[in-house]
Amino acid sequence: MNDDAKEEVRARLNIEDVVGEYVQLKRAGRNFKGLSPFTSEKTPSFFVSPEKQIWHDFSSNRGGDVYSFVMELEGMDFRAALEHLARKAGVDLAQYQSAGNQRIAERKKRLLEAHRLATRYYQANLVRSQRAIDYIHQRRLNKQALEDFLIGYAPDSGSALTDALTKRGFTSGELRDAGLVNRFGGDLFRGRLMVPLMDPSGQVIGFTGRIIGEVDNAPKYLNTPQTLLYDKGRHIFGLSQAKEAIRESGFVVVVEGNMDVVSSHQAGVRNVVATAGTAMTEHHLRALKRLTGDIRLAFDGDKAGVAASERAIAIAATVDVELSIISMPDEAKDPDELIQEDVAKWQQAIDDTQPAVQWVIAQYAAREDLRSAAGKRAFTTASLRLVAALSDDVERQHYEDEIAQMIGSSRQAIIAKRQKLADESRGETRLKTPAVTEHEPLDNRYAYQDDLLAVALIDGPSQELFGDLDSTWLDGEARQLLARYFARHHGTAHSQVPLELHQIETYVKILLLRADTRYADWSDNDRYFETARLIRQVEQEHKKQTRDELTERLRDAEAAGDDSAADELRAQLHSLIKEIARGQRR
Repeated sequence: MNDDAKEEVRARLNIEDVVGEYVQLKRAGRNFKGLSPFTSEKTPSFFVSPEKQIWHDFSSNRGGDVYSFVMELEGMDFRAALEHLARKAGVDLAQYQSAGNQRIAERKKRLLEAHRLATRYYQANLVRSQRAIDYIHQRRLNKQALEDFLIGYAPDSGSALTDALTKRGFTSGELRDAGLVNRFGGDLFRGRLMVPLMDPSGQVIGFTGRIIGEVDNAPKYLNTPQTLLYDKGRHIFGLSQAKEAIRESGFVVVVEGNMDVVSSHQAGVRNVVATAGTAMTEHHLRALKRLTGDIRLAFDGDKAGVAASERAIAIAATVDVELSIISMPDEAKDPDELIQEDVAKWQQAIDDTQPAVQWVIAQYAAREDLRSAAGKRAFTTASLRLVAALSDDVERQHYEDEIAQMIGSSRQAIIAKRQKLADESRGETRLKTPAVTEHEPLDNRYAYQDDLLAVALIDGPSQELFGDLDSTWLDGEARQLLARYFARHHGTAHSQVPLELHQIETYVKILLLRADTRYADWSDNDRYFETARLIRQVEQEHKKQTRDELTERLRDAEAAGDDSAADELRAQLHSLIKEIARGQRR
């Protein structure tokens, strides 16, 4: 999809109209303002600029254009957001595609229509089948849950759906591409409760079929195979129904079974999704992160569940989300069973989460005899390899101390083993969190850096102060690029994005909106002194980060018995601590 399509959709939509469907906006001068959809604030700090076609939320330090807003609120990737807004704007995206892409777009359109009609067909059959109705009563599913999840029934016949769709003009090839027929050309799903799989916007892209009754050699669950629409490594079941509750609660619960999601939603706990019978992937976590960074896993406590949690922890380190584990009471085998017994117990389990790393370490400890040397060796090997995936030094040290305490060993021994394992892994001791990019430049931890760059944008004299600022002290390429620009081109107040900064245009527009709402009414002197203060804060935060790194290196040197390195690090640390203290007195 080329940029012309993106700009055509943008040109046909007013950002305030799109945002206004989610946020109640009021005019505030040239801008609009309202309550943040991301936090539970009571004083409006969410702004929309029709002039710049940009939004910015001061409470969460998020911002962007109309596409990023829809991506954040709907949990979509860019392609899905573009298609969603194109439908709203009445733009036919096919005209902007190459001949090959147009054919793919047309195929997708036909497959979506086939799934829409199949869903209606299955729903109609549900009310006509006493067998299916009895099963619905057995599962205690109410009418609202059936409607919310579009649940239906596939009759136990050879080609009922195939015949119905063929009459509507679909070819056997299209039905095969949709994943609705078996290798013999008949219906793939027979005698099953049908639960549609939907994309984040609610369009049906596949099905899960749950067998009703006992059938020899038939799998209990049958899923749509990989198709042009459905990718099990990316699909999150229940996301379209859960996204509003996820935003409101601030966290998401991930369960293993689709029926667990339906039961939880029916019981009033709606911020629950599933990974549709497949292992959690980076795509799953990144999609969920658009809605929340607090992800709670309700996996089984067996060996497979521990392995799934291990994989999720390693992936989470690259995505930068917080993972925790929901433990089920012994009397319940899954969330659905617990909910049927008492939904309050399910809610209590969700509230009583345990950090994922801590939970997995506890599972390792339960499997080994920690009184024996062999048990300690196996436990520490597994635990330290798990902890090595963590990107935060302080968090990693915390768990290393915990591991040492659990086996009654010294921290020095744990560090020595950690270093040995790291050497065996060719020095790949941890996964790094990616730097902030143009598409995701904002992070509340660095709001003071965004304030610095925003005030300098509209105050030419303040930009001269960037000559003494090391741009690498700022977080992310977008911030560093802008700081270097000020150091080279100071003295000009900006109301538009400079040509040299076109590659970070969205970020600069967000800063201009931030500056307009926060610093426009300040005097020249106040803006200059605010810039100086914030530069000092950047420098101090950099020194504190360096201090923490030196402290960690000193601990390692002392544990390894390297006196020469330890003495040098102590001298550097002592000098740096004095500099930090002087800075705090200024």
